[in-house]
Amino acid sequence: MENIFPPNSWTWSLGIVFMTGIPTRKVQCSELTTKTNAMLLLRHCQGVTRVGLLKTQRLLNSVATPSVTGCVGSLCARWGSSHGGQESGSYKRSHVPNWRHALAGLLAGTGAVLAYGLHSQAERAATTMVQPIDPPTSMPIFTQDDVTKHRSIEEGVWVTYKGSVYDITEFVSMHPGGDKILLAAGGALEPFWALYAVHSQEHVLEILSEYKVGELSAEDRRKQQTVKSSDPYSTDPVRHPALHVNSLKPFNAEPPAEILSDNYITPSAIFFKRNHLPVPQVDPKAYQLHVEGLPGAEPLVLSLEELKTRFPKHTVTATLQCAGNRRSEMNKVKPVKGLNWGIAAISNATWSGAKLKDVLLAAGYRPELAQQACHVQFEGLDRDATGTTYGASIPLHKAVSDEGDVLLAYEMNGEDLPADHGYPVRVVVPGTVGARNVKWLGKIIVSEEESSSHWQQNDYKGFSPATDWDTVDFKSAPAIQELPIQSAITQPAEGATLDRRAEEVTVKGYAWSGGGREVVRVDVSLDGGQTWKVAQLQGGEKPQPGRAWAWKLWELTAPLPPATQELEIVCKAVDNSYNMQPDTVAPIWNLRGVLSNAWHRVKVTIREDEEE
Repeated sequence: MENIFPPNSWTWSLGIVFMTGIPTRKVQCSELTTKTNAMLLLRHCQGVTRVGLLKTQRLLNSVATPSVTGCVGSLCARWGSSHGGQESGSYKRSHVPNWRHALAGLLAGTGAVLAYGLHSQAERAATTMVQPIDPPTSMPIFTQDDVTKHRSIEEGVWVTYKGSVYDITEFVSMHPGGDKILLAAGGALEPFWALYAVHSQEHVLEILSEYKVGELSAEDRRKQQTVKSSDPYSTDPVRHPALHVNSLKPFNAEPPAEILSDNYITPSAIFFKRNHLPVPQVDPKAYQLHVEGLPGAEPLVLSLEELKTRFPKHTVTATLQCAGNRRSEMNKVKPVKGLNWGIAAISNATWSGAKLKDVLLAAGYRPELAQQACHVQFEGLDRDATGTTYGASIPLHKAVSDEGDVLLAYEMNGEDLPADHGYPVRVVVPGTVGARNVKWLGKIIVSEEESSSHWQQNDYKGFSPATDWDTVDFKSAPAIQELPIQSAITQPAEGATLDRRAEEVTVKGYAWSGGGREVVRVDVSLDGGQTWKVAQLQGGEKPQPGRAWAWKLWELTAPLPPATQELEIVCKAVDNSYNMQPDTVAPIWNLRGVLSNAWHRVKVTIREDEEE
């Protein structure tokens, strides 16, 4: 799962035009390092914090001057003493509905002074250090013991972050990562947020700031500072610099679209990377694969060497695609939750290893077991701060089918698996969404139930465009397994300029369908879908029916239409079940941005011949 917060509906800024006619400006994230004492004071005025003063933070950052600092500071002190300032044991949030009027009057009255001083203030800011201040006494001070008492919905869920205390009880039900947030209840957020760097983004910190209730005592802050949390991503492998990075921690990246279709077999270095957790360090000599859940049979434990020597080695060419491939196009219709993948969260490779079916048979599987068990679960060796591993499952019939070609792969493109792709062993489930192809495989369980993993139960599922985060019920939808028909244009790129003197354009791309269905045709249009031409398919050997695991690359060269300065190039694919892509994104939009497979569209311009 891409464990991130939904788009922040609170990140708005207040624009005020002073009597001088100078509008306020939005302050970028980098400018937060030059906050004035006025802003620091305002952040700690509890009476206004809860009703949205923090939402004017960018405004205040841009206009605060020393004279305003004193005025606003004293104003906050009065509000804090009259509407807050309760003892820590009985602290309750207060609401001050009239703060906006007072603040507006204050700002309007000093508008001329502000306008005069903006320029000189900006110059001084570059060379003047803003001295940190201690938390105002009006903000309640809590001990770590106070915080620890709040570890449940009933008692309230409190956490600390960088010396401040937050009551996040109301937010627990809205947390995109589910109730895992309760693991931090009564303690510090830092060890958990270290796993997901997205939490350090400005909009996430703004959401957190809405729930601030006080400060941690100086003694407990000192204790926290002495505990150094190591970076769990410090041992991640080095990645190719050409990759377009969607997140660093965990690492998720895709190759540039223009080189994606240069090779039928994607080089391992630029094969898209999809990690949910830190890359584990696995000693191949100590590696063990556990196979469990077979009635009447002892669990089977295999070393890497035994996996390689006891079972025949099979090689399969298969395409893997992230469920969120092309999510960026859904984001343009309406914001969704997830990494903003382009068209390249898909790649093709040769995989070698033992067949899962052979290993299950060696562990005691018999065909009659299919009457009892329906699923095969996989657990990875990648773990979060709580020790929870990544997990997923596939239907048993896929796992044991001769035609399913499910591998316990230890090689990729003829070499040992790279660390980012599951070294030393991963599952490769051809024709199935990438999320079920568990990397760094540690355990296989034959079961009557699907995996209980978050990523199987509460993620990677599709919903109606009418479903939102208030109404979504993940239990009501099946987990994605096979993916729908897909195609995209890799060349030319969006916004490219074509030379009229070339007289023709070459369009390239990829096409693929899940479940082993073969792509049989790709149609390309140069006029937005009014007329069509059939592209030439390029691929490997003709696949066996139902086992077309690899993509087809395609290409079309066509004359440039005369008297046209802009082209809208469109592609759509058809598989051997005559499944076709929908023409637009809106009807398939869903709140997680998965299964995005509408016609792919690229607009380019034509540069006319220059006169001699």
